[in-house]
Amino acid sequence: MQTRSLSRELALLVLSQCAERDRSLSLDSLEALLQKALESLMQHWREVLDRCAADLEKAQQSLLDSELQEGSKAAVMPVRDHLRESLSNAEQVLNGLSASLELPRLLALADQEMVQKEAMRRVQLVLDARASLDDQLDGVMEGWRLSRLPRIDRDILRLAVVDLQTMKTPASVACSEAVELANRYSDEQGRRMINGVLRRLQNASSQAVS
Repeated sequence: MQTRSLSRELALLVLSQCAERDRSLSLDSLEALLQKALESLMQHWREVLDRCAADLEKAQQSLLDSELQEGSKAAVMPVRDHLRESLSNAEQVLNGLSASLELPRLLALADQEMVQKEAMRRVQLVLDARASLDDQLDGVMEGWRLSRLPRIDRDILRLAVVDLQTMKTPASVACSEAVELANRYSDEQGRRMINGVLRRLQNASSQAVS
């Protein structure tokens, strides 16, 4: 599962560097884009570590503020608020560190030929069928056009459709992975949009089969 997730993420980063008009790329071009994608992925993990450090510093400052105020009865509520915030910050740190501890293994996986080939396969599947994929997605956009979405959101959706229709990935997995990519590279609005579009696409597909 981790291997597929990583290849999907690499494919997204490669696609983000392709021109929208590209239908096919040479092997050399794809390999060059893959190296850039790997660099982008490593930069993302470094930023995760930086955020962990910032969250930890914030949690420590909040705890210090609480200790300075705990001698006063009037400060009971502020102390509770500080402690609550500290616990929340600590949880963020732990979650971030949990993901970051995977870094060495993820780097090793990213260097594996199997992961890179899987990523390139996903990229080429999107490039080969982009017009058809876009037509399908436009059909369930409900008053919106795919072209109006940020590029990263379009590519997340295209990869999800390839997962669903070509690679026969279970719908729950494909949608979950797409939302996870949106959590990393898009924003809250993009995450909601992607989730809604994929849900409507699945409903449309189910009705067509029926």
